[in-house]
Amino acid sequence: MPLSTPPEHYQAEHLHGSINEDDLDSLIESTTAAILNEGVFNWHTPPETGVLRRFFEGLLMVPERDLFIVRAPDNSICGAAILAHATARSELYGASATVTAFFIVPYERNKGLGTLLLHKVIARARIGGAKVLDCRVRETLPDAIALLTSLGFTHWGTHPYFARIGDRTVRGLFFSKLLVPEENAVQWQAAGGATTMPHHTPQAPTPTSTGLTLYPAIDLKGGACVRLRQGAMNDATHYSDDPPAQAKLFEAAGCRHLHIVDLDGAFAGRSANIDAVEGIIANTSLPVQLGGGLRDMKTIERWLEAGVSRVILGSAAVKDPDLVRQAARAWPGRIVAGIDARQGRVATEGWAEVSELTTTDLARHMEDAGVAAIIFTEITRDGMLEGLDIEQTAALARHVSIPIIASGGVGTLEHLRALRRAAEETPGITGVIVGRALYDGRLSLPDALQVLEGTC
Repeated sequence: MPLSTPPEHYQAEHLHGSINEDDLDSLIESTTAAILNEGVFNWHTPPETGVLRRFFEGLLMVPERDLFIVRAPDNSICGAAILAHATARSELYGASATVTAFFIVPYERNKGLGTLLLHKVIARARIGGAKVLDCRVRETLPDAIALLTSLGFTHWGTHPYFARIGDRTVRGLFFSKLLVPEENAVQWQAAGGATTMPHHTPQAPTPTSTGLTLYPAIDLKGGACVRLRQGAMNDATHYSDDPPAQAKLFEAAGCRHLHIVDLDGAFAGRSANIDAVEGIIANTSLPVQLGGGLRDMKTIERWLEAGVSRVILGSAAVKDPDLVRQAARAWPGRIVAGIDARQGRVATEGWAEVSELTTTDLARHMEDAGVAAIIFTEITRDGMLEGLDIEQTAALARHVSIPIIASGGVGTLEHLRALRRAAEETPGITGVIVGRALYDGRLSLPDALQVLEGTC
């Protein structure tokens, strides 16, 4: 059981910006010991030292992540924790923070170090403005569960398929700690709106009444608006030769955001439909998120300076994670990761290549990199009008604390209703991209907005 008073001569510290080589080596050594003992940082077998080194160095570059350590009397590091803040870039989770990782090395346990470390994390969460501190833990870790309970965390839910260890499935337990007086909890409001965000209770999570954002899609090929089926460039339907005019139509119908993809750029690896994108920016006041062919800092900066609100990094998220991390640090809140998958495996290069990386693994990497949101598309459904892959979308939202935007397959109002219901149970789902159904007239924008119960 955790001790109520911290031990002498041990210190919990919050690391800022950088870490010296001695501390980094000590942190890697203690992390490896923790991984071998019970698994930590999503690893059950220790990765190469270079991987851990890049992990911690990159973590310290992410503004919304805090790294904490416990230092022993001999100056070695014997425990660590990561705190994820949800700040202005997250409308839904601005009132919460999450302990995403936590460990004390096996040979330093039963000394109260977990209490010492978690008190430091809780204090930092309060300073950051969090009103709730969340934590997920495998049910196979009784000491961690006892520690959370002793410090006032409430167990409010169970994930039946939280982790896979060897040949067995392990459940996960969801804990939350209220950091403000109970009477203040009902006063929370999502950024930019008057929607309350209830605190977790011992019962099932209360559905949020926050609406979903509708992003009408403008996919560009050869300067025209098209829609593909399952991402195939040779299976494109042509809709308009005037992308700026199409953008104006969406604006006039009441939309407040646009989703643009440079399809030629996605395949070529560089921006291709430059005139069309610039025309849209010049002819509408709507915020624009742009993806396709954005593979370096210069190109990202060029479009952000040109008036694009957010850029979407897809292939770069897989092939150049350092670029994502650098961009997210340079332009907080303006970098979105596009995760496009075929049956759970991530696709790149305009969906022409499929990697061995799973969507969940990539989503967690992107969360750690500091992206503002994730757009998830199941390619086999894209342009088919047969419905979103809601199961995969919701699963992804449960594994990360940043917003998830659904994409691929909307064909009817019932598809939007199904997503709305899923979002009430999984608040991390915050928006949906709709393309072909709008162009074909299968959906009217007013009806779609009414179903989603939010402004778009």
